[in-house]
Amino acid sequence: MYCSNMEDREDLFQDIVLQLWRSYPSFRGESKVTTWMYRVALNNAITRVRKESRAERFSELGPEALQVPLAEDGMEEEMAAMYRAIRKLSQVDQALTLLYLEDCSYREMAEVLGISESHVGVKLNRIKGQLRTLVSKEE
Repeated sequence: MYCSNMEDREDLFQDIVLQLWRSYPSFRGESKVTTWMYRVALNNAITRVRKESRAERFSELGPEALQVPLAEDGMEEEMAAMYRAIRKLSQVDQALTLLYLEDCSYREMAEVLGISESHVGVKLNRIKGQLRTLVSKEE
């Protein structure tokens, strides 16, 4: 979700694995390992997006930069429309959506994002409404 093409995804994956390796000695065991891994991965992805967005302010973007790849990895048009809608959400809402799609529990999502479980439920309901609106506008 945080990358627009396969090469960037592979680079981000390598960055995340490297950061997990570097950060493991500081893992305190206060949460599940998978929760800690999500948090490291999410922070790494958001940091990368922020750096890229700063760099993009100073470079001219061509029309190809705004295109979401259709049918990449066999993705159907409906799925591509959903991903385009998800990219329009705030970074926190994108992260929460990603965790939801990964079938994380409300507790895990709350731990990763540093919010309460009840707030996770409220935010997910709002996000679902936003996504319905965004996808319907696209049709």
